[in-house]
Parts: sequence; C-alpha cells; structure tokens
Amino acid sequence: MSTTALPLPSTSANGLIRNLGIFAREARFEFVRLLRTRTFSLSVIGFPVMFYTLFGLLMNRGESLEGVAVAKYMLGGYAVFGLVGAALFGIGVGMAADFSAGWLELKRASPMPPLAYLLAKCCTAMAFGAIIVSLLTVLGITFGHVHLTLDEYARMIAFALAGAIPFASLGLVIALIVPFNSAPGIANLIYLPMSFCSGLWVPLKFLPHAIKAIAPFLPTYHLAQLMLGSLGAPMVGTTASHWSGLFGFTLLMLGIAWIAFRRREQNA
Repeated sequence: MSTTALPLPSTSANGLIRNLGIFAREARFEFVRLLRTRTFSLSVIGFPVMFYTLFGLLMNRGESLEGVAVAKYMLGGYAVFGLVGAALFGIGVGMAADFSAGWLELKRASPMPPLAYLLAKCCTAMAFGAIIVSLLTVLGITFGHVHLTLDEYARMIAFALAGAIPFASLGLVIALIVPFNSAPGIANLIYLPMSFCSGLWVPLKFLPHAIKAIAPFLPTYHLAQLMLGSLGAPMVGTTASHWSGLFGFTLLMLGIAWIAFRRREQNA
C-alpha cells in the first residue's frame, strides 16, 4: 500500500508569521493607547503646531531667510522639535511608567517576543513624527503659502521616520535610569535646551557664538540640518557627517541602555 507524503509547513516560517502578527498588534494597541491619552497626544502634537503657527506663520509672514521663506525654513525645525518630543515622551516617560506599574514584568512573563514591546514603542514614535510633519506641512501650505514639492515632503517623512530612532534610544536610557516620578521633568530638561541650542526655535545664525559651538555635538542639530537640506535651505556640513553623528549617538545611547538594563537585572 502506497502512502502520500503531505508537506508540513515550516516551523520557522510559522514562527516568523506569528511574531510579525504579535508585533503588528502590539504596535497598533500602543499607538491607539497613546492617541487616546489626551495629555500625551494633545501636547506632543499641539506644541509644535502652536509654536510653528506663532513663530513660523504669524510673526514672520512674508519674510525670507537665506533665500528661503521663513515659513518653509521653520517648518524643518519644528518638524524635528515635534518628532523628538514624540520619541522622548512616548518611550522615555511611557516606559518609565510601565516599569513603575510592573507592566513590563507582565509583558516579559507572557509569550510575546521581547523585542515586540520595544519595536512597537519605536514605531509609535515614528507614526507620531509622521503625523506632526504632515500637520505642519498642511499648515505651511495653507496659511504660509509654502511651496513644497512631493519629493521634499517625502524626504521630510523619511527623515522623521529615521530620525526617531536616535531619540527613541535616548528615551530608552531615560526609562532605564530615571524613576517615573522624575522622568517627565528630566525629559524636559533634555528636550527643551537641546531643541533651542540646535536652532529648532530660532535659526542658529541668530544665536550666540557659544551656543553655535555646542550645536554640532547635539543630535537634534544634525537632524535639523538634514531637514533644512531636504527643503532647499543651506545646510552646514555634509550629509554624511550628519548621518554619522546620528548613528554614533544611537550607538552610544544603546550602549548606555544595555549597561543600565544589565544592572537593573542584577539588582532585581
């Protein structure tokens, strides 16, 4: 009697599909959770929109800077300002809250892949960054008469998605080192001075010389220069140097996060 061999599905392929499904659900739930948390979504989206409306559209209407309309020039700075806030507060403060509530221990006890939690947080920060860039773009085109090509908008979105990674790494460090009660204050102490010193609020050429000397050491400066270059504004330095600065900062933050995580595990 002959038997027919039935092909069995690959275990590794099934595991990959299952993990992707878990990751997609975790990312969706995390995004919806933060979107429904009004204190987070309204502040993270509202602050860059409000500041850009005031300083980019109303106060400098019709002005130009280095051959570029101020409304377009400031669009890049406030786009970076918004996505950095989404990463620092969504990951740094959010993870610190999860640590404090014991939610992360429950997640680790579940069969969910360990990286799904972190990747979902990072993708959520990217999504909020893309939303902020899109809203600022609509405001600039509608009220500031900003002329923006589809290619420029696509590059801004790409920089927002890639630029969220270094600041997600910084948020991870904050979550692992800073207690939850202090996390919002520490995040603001990092976020606001770093934004100002990088020329996100006021163009760098108008800032004191001492701040100009500090700016190249800040990741927000490198991302802002890439954003300005994508909008046709003069960019200080080369594209390669700015990407190298962001990459080096990411590696540094991930290294610090790994050390902090190992110490936390040893003390648990």
